[in-house]
Amino acid sequence: MSQRVTVNLGIPEAPREVTVVIPDDEPIPWQLGDHFAIVGAETPRVDGPAKATGAARYTYDIALPGMLYGAIVRSPYPRAHVKNVDLTRAMRIPGVRAALTITDGEIRFAGQEVAAVAAISSDIAADALARIKVDYEPLPFVVEMDAASADGAPSVFSGSNVGKPQISNHGDVERALAAAQYRIEATYTTPVQTHVSLETHGAVAHFDGGALTVWCSTQGVFTVRDDLAVLFNLPPDKVRVITDYLGGGFGSKFGASPEIVIAARLAKESGAPVKLMLPRGDEHLATGNRPNAEQKVRFGADASGKLVAIDLVQRGSGGIGAGSGSAGPFKMVYPCPNVRTEERNVYTNAGPSSPMRAPGWPQGAFALEMAMDEMARKLKLDRLEFRRRNNSNPVRAIELELGARAFGWPEKSAAPKSSGPIRRGIGVACAAWHAVGASGPEALAIAYRDGRVEIRCGTQDIGTGTRTALAIVAAEELGLPIAQISAEIGDTRYPFSLPSGGSMSSPSNTPAIRQAAAHLKAKLFKIAAPALGAEPSDLEARDGAIRVRFDPARRVAFKDVCRRIPGDSISAGGERIPNYAAYRPDQAGCQFAEVEVDTETGVARVLRVVAVHDAGTMIDPLTSRSQINGGVLMGIGYALFETRRMDPQIGLMVNPTMDDYKLVGPLDVPQIDVMFLNVFNGGTNTGVLGIGEVAHVASAAAVACAVSDAIGAPIRALPMTPDRILAALEHA
Repeated sequence: MSQRVTVNLGIPEAPREVTVVIPDDEPIPWQLGDHFAIVGAETPRVDGPAKATGAARYTYDIALPGMLYGAIVRSPYPRAHVKNVDLTRAMRIPGVRAALTITDGEIRFAGQEVAAVAAISSDIAADALARIKVDYEPLPFVVEMDAASADGAPSVFSGSNVGKPQISNHGDVERALAAAQYRIEATYTTPVQTHVSLETHGAVAHFDGGALTVWCSTQGVFTVRDDLAVLFNLPPDKVRVITDYLGGGFGSKFGASPEIVIAARLAKESGAPVKLMLPRGDEHLATGNRPNAEQKVRFGADASGKLVAIDLVQRGSGGIGAGSGSAGPFKMVYPCPNVRTEERNVYTNAGPSSPMRAPGWPQGAFALEMAMDEMARKLKLDRLEFRRRNNSNPVRAIELELGARAFGWPEKSAAPKSSGPIRRGIGVACAAWHAVGASGPEALAIAYRDGRVEIRCGTQDIGTGTRTALAIVAAEELGLPIAQISAEIGDTRYPFSLPSGGSMSSPSNTPAIRQAAAHLKAKLFKIAAPALGAEPSDLEARDGAIRVRFDPARRVAFKDVCRRIPGDSISAGGERIPNYAAYRPDQAGCQFAEVEVDTETGVARVLRVVAVHDAGTMIDPLTSRSQINGGVLMGIGYALFETRRMDPQIGLMVNPTMDDYKLVGPLDVPQIDVMFLNVFNGGTNTGVLGIGEVAHVASAAAVACAVSDAIGAPIRALPMTPDRILAALEHA
């Protein structure tokens, strides 16, 4: 059975009544006017003490009796044919328990897995790698897009290295450009960026009889389970995957990646548990990256400052991987009647791409926002005003005003430019994303006789505070303090959940948790009703008690109700149902940046960032602020420092170390001011939207716009290193 409910959604400045049809047992969506005890309050992470004291167990911390240590031989060639792999000498080393050939065909990038060993210590495993003899036949290769696109280039796969174009088109772009009063045309480039997760990829695998247990650093325990079940021909219930704590993923840790499969193969071969954690250099070479992009942009605008045409022709390379598209921001951020985008993958003999925090969007946002700045200057319009005129999202409109006031945009933009060597500049960029979540996750809520409540969900916490968000939702629904809730996650023995990516965790899992908690509450109401002389429908859970809604003095403490549970516990399940009507199908954000550039050295430094974002119903501003801080810092690294450097002559990455791959450091961290716009979005019973992706989309773009403003010339390539800044100054 279903029910039809009208809820008041949105923001106070622009509310809207939305009628939704939901199952009878689905809680009414949170809406404008609801009052919360804990949702929306700043709540420290429930696992903070475990992380601070070292009690939290990451994959690296797993140690099993008789455990062996795995290591991988990787190809030194970007392209080669493996003629033979000889494991004999490696197996003769005392302490080596297993050795495997991984690849006996064609190598397509330097760093590809060729062979692996397992030994009683990591030192012995390293010695064994040196004893493996691989007979390679080097083949012609290509690691740069231009070379890969040329006629007669060595094929990465069979056929052309240039993929078929992905084209999106509405309106008549060419006619609109021809008629536009103002036009700009420019090409913007962004580099390959590697993930550099704090915890490297790895796994501990153990076969026990016919069952396989794997502890691994993954963003999807169930996807790893399903992959391993197929690869080892096991029923899914004979594969258990555990990710108690995870030190970051950013999109590179989905599914049973090679190191997980190799650890399991070595465990099966040796008959002992095997730990295989990748060294940092292997992370740069083989575990994924954000593809680069070359984006040719044409804009047309009318005399009123409205965009009339947007054209994007983009190509990018994820090495032997795909997914280099960057058109998302061009199609979503600024409405335009005529938009055409064309995207192509170019394959090269380099490590494979993988999803990375808002795949394609930071690349696209950089080109889009730089083009917006260039058009605004051609129109002789304030750059913020130009964005206002081309915005139709009521949420973003408020965010732009809030951010401009907090940042001091009017005063800073009107201030005279410095004539000395140190110049300041400001920039603004807009973000969008679509983290509305998906159906599929399930949850279990259990109340014990001593008053404790445990919630179980098979999702994983990739470092974003998932345990805390789930515990808050359950605590709010049950009227309990968060200390009374235990959130158990990261195990395929718990109810099913989806991978953590695309900012899907909170919007996908919190509705299942709330529904499970509501179902548990209904069972507890039936237990409490006789003691209160009321019907279960007359009861509510508030302030650690179950009470009569119209007579709050008639109440029973939650713990006292739990003591009446007939057995040791009582439980209820919940599921994440498909999305229903919402306020908006997307979310908005904007970021303002102020930078300082030394025009004598070319060094740029970010001084301050103001970030304004919505995440639907705000569950925990403290945890969300951490997400935005991380997104901003990752964007600063992308804007100023990070790039994978390939030697086209030998086909190798020349900076696969933490000494040579430059990241944001403590001295590079600016003042970051975070502001939230709480939007009751609906769509689910919590109305939560993810924050991880949208917090990163605009960061590099805002910094780039600010640097270009400081030097009075556009810089159309990332990272904005000192040599590029000096070259732009000289050109200007």
